[in-house]
Amino acid sequence: MDSPPSRSRPEPSLAAVQAAAREAWSLVDPSEKCAAVRALAEKTTHWQPSLPATGCRFDMQALTAGPLEPGRPARPKLVPVQDVPRRAPGSAAGLAALLHAIAHIEFNAINLALDAIWRYPQMPAAFACDWLSVAADEARHFGLLVDELSTVDAAYGDFTAHDGLWEMARRTAPDLIARMALVPRVLEARGLDATPMIQRRLDSAGQRQASAVLQIILDEEVRHVALGNAWFQRLCAQQHLEPETTFRDLMIRFDAPRPKGQMNRQARQAAGFSAAELDWLEGRTV
Repeated sequence: MDSPPSRSRPEPSLAAVQAAAREAWSLVDPSEKCAAVRALAEKTTHWQPSLPATGCRFDMQALTAGPLEPGRPARPKLVPVQDVPRRAPGSAAGLAALLHAIAHIEFNAINLALDAIWRYPQMPAAFACDWLSVAADEARHFGLLVDELSTVDAAYGDFTAHDGLWEMARRTAPDLIARMALVPRVLEARGLDATPMIQRRLDSAGQRQASAVLQIILDEEVRHVALGNAWFQRLCAQQHLEPETTFRDLMIRFDAPRPKGQMNRQARQAAGFSAAELDWLEGRTV
């Protein structure tokens, strides 16, 4: 007897993906949030919407009436950045504090990617697809870091954390060009600079496994920043804005922080920064 023909699973609609992303964004428990992201990513495994034709205009209108705060647990307690404990990996406590700080960044990054999917509902499906792939990566990164925390008898929420990344998300919520310029290309790009330095400290302390986890994160974060850069470029083109000038203006208008210390120019250029932008960020040009 012939077996019945296999039925391909119907692809979800853009509205369904946006609704599921908002539901995951609203979840408080980190493990439930990560599971929801994984489930949504699995449902969209073959969801590969193409970019609209050249010249098609994107509707960037944000759901400004929507909530600004994602679901997140009562712990970690959020404090000013100067009150977050120092993160020297030479001891178990120092390693735990360092891993916790990075895990908090990754948790925020999950919410940022989900926020982009649902907050700008008239953007094309390709936009949602890109940021869903980022959310899935960030959820996996968070899980890796939670596993590393468990090796030093710590868990997410055991230390205080700061809210700098989400503060910029609040401020840029009504303006998608600003969001793409200042979250992926400024705040998340800081990880491209900081990670190699942190890895050197971990390696010196004999923490090879933690360093290897950060290498996975670094390699994938280049793509995440590149996606932010690509959408920033597309949106600028639609509005007939010169991207480098617009980026500088937004940095100044939103008082976005310039990089501190040595920049990872190679990783930043791989993510789409121009040499002129990097020179300006380093203060070499006016």
